[in-house]
Formats: sequence, C-alpha cells, structure tokens
Amino acid sequence: MTSAPSRKAGTLTNALTIDVEDYFQVSALAPHFPKESWNDTPCRVERNVLKILELLDRNGARGTFFTLGWIAERYPKLIRAIADQGHEVASHGYSHQRASDQTPEAFLADIQLAKAVLEDIAGCEVRGYRAPSFSVGLSNPWAHGCIETAGYTYSSSVYPVKHDHYGVPDAPRFPYAVGKGLVEIPITTVRRFGRNWPVGGGGYFRLLPYPVSAWGIRKVNQEDRRPAIFYFHPWEIDPEQPVVKEATAKTRFRHYVNLDRTEGRLVRLLQDFSWGRMDEVFLPAMSASN
Repeated sequence: MTSAPSRKAGTLTNALTIDVEDYFQVSALAPHFPKESWNDTPCRVERNVLKILELLDRNGARGTFFTLGWIAERYPKLIRAIADQGHEVASHGYSHQRASDQTPEAFLADIQLAKAVLEDIAGCEVRGYRAPSFSVGLSNPWAHGCIETAGYTYSSSVYPVKHDHYGVPDAPRFPYAVGKGLVEIPITTVRRFGRNWPVGGGGYFRLLPYPVSAWGIRKVNQEDRRPAIFYFHPWEIDPEQPVVKEATAKTRFRHYVNLDRTEGRLVRLLQDFSWGRMDEVFLPAMSASN
C-alpha cells in the first residue's frame, strides 16, 4: 500500500467506512427487489468494491468494510482481497433487514450468521457491526444486547440526527458504552443552533457541496478534537447502475442524486484527510480510557 500524502502528517486519523451492499439491496428500493429476486438480479458490487480498493491504495488510506453476509458468500475472493489489503472486515448483517423490523430472536440469528460467514471467509475476527439504515434506536432498545451477545466488540448503528427513516437526535455524538463489552460509535455530526447536523457521508455527501462535508470533518477534528466517521456505499460511485423508474420521486432523488460526482468527491476526501480502520482509530483509545 502506498503511503499517505505528506500534507496529512500530524493530523487526526479519521475512520473511513464502506457499507458493502448492492444497489438492489437498499432499504428504500426493497419494494421493487424482494429478497427472492436477489439471486436473479445482476450484481454490480464486485466491480465497485474493486474500484474502491484501488482508490484507497492510490491515496494511502485504509478503511472498514461493513459487509453483508449474503454478498460475502457470493464473492469470497472479494472479501479476502479486502482483508489481504489491510482493511477491516466488519458485519452489516446477513440479509440487510432493518433491526427495527425484526424480532430480537430473528435479529440475533441474522447477525450471528453474518459474523460466522465473514470470519470463515476472511480468516480473521469480525469485531464491528453496523445495522442496515442505522436501524438501532428508541424503538428497539434490546438490539445492543443482541449485538453484544453475538460477540461483537463495537457497533456503529446509531446516527444522532433527525431523519424520516432513522436517527436518535438526543444520542451521544461520540463513542459510548452500551454494555459491559460493547461500545456504540455513532456517525459523525456537528452541533449547531441547538441540533446535530450530518457530515458523515451517505446521501448528504452527494446532495451537498463537498466543502460542507470537509468543513464538518475539520470542525470535529479541530474543535472537538475527535476523529470523524465517514460512510458511503459501493453503488454511490456507480452512475451507470439501472434506474428504478417505478420508485417514488423522493426515493429516486435520494438514491440517484449526483452519483456521477461521488467518485471525484471521494478522491478529494481521501487527499484532504487521513483515513484508517474503525478498530484502529477508536478501539485503542477506548481501551486506554477504561
């Protein structure tokens, strides 16, 4: 792997995270792609993840790949490539079901299966978990207990913002304990005008001009003196993916806005900041504080 650009020397290392799922597995498009159709739907995730690996290598960055067990079973060489290139393999569950849509028993079974599949393929311990659509919140307070029972060390499943599909606006903005052996590491926000504002990636990164995200990350690094977490999906660098015309206008806007600009913005992000794995950025500091 190439070394990081010298302009990053002396700066905080932030956590870069990739939610490895294909375009047809996105929660908002679920009505158009029932799970029984997944095996017959052409995948684009492999080519997109390989492109991401190349971008990270070229810019001296490492990251955490929160990966679906369903994807790992179909692309085991891809998962091994992620691990072999020094990135962290983490869990996004097996079948991309929202935690809030499952019973505790079904949720536990799903995340246990994903952990077992990923560890078997990657040949390393899987310590991190992220719920699809950040679906751990006030409606399912039992979820963190299941994540701890499944053997994970950390979760990154809470987004402390107000959103129509997810979010816990009053949740802590920085890592906090949610069990004897589990820590929740929320997606990055900035605090302004009495509320939290999202600057941690996803659709906001595509919708808003790049300087907004860069400003937010710098503020967290310099004023809060904390590392930031950024996330995106492989399909977000794929403007040639099929368009689901039957989806609602709101869904189409959220899913397809600025897909043709995302890769260029990611390159700027990788060059402007130092990026590492979740387990290396956060867990050593948490262990030292205990």
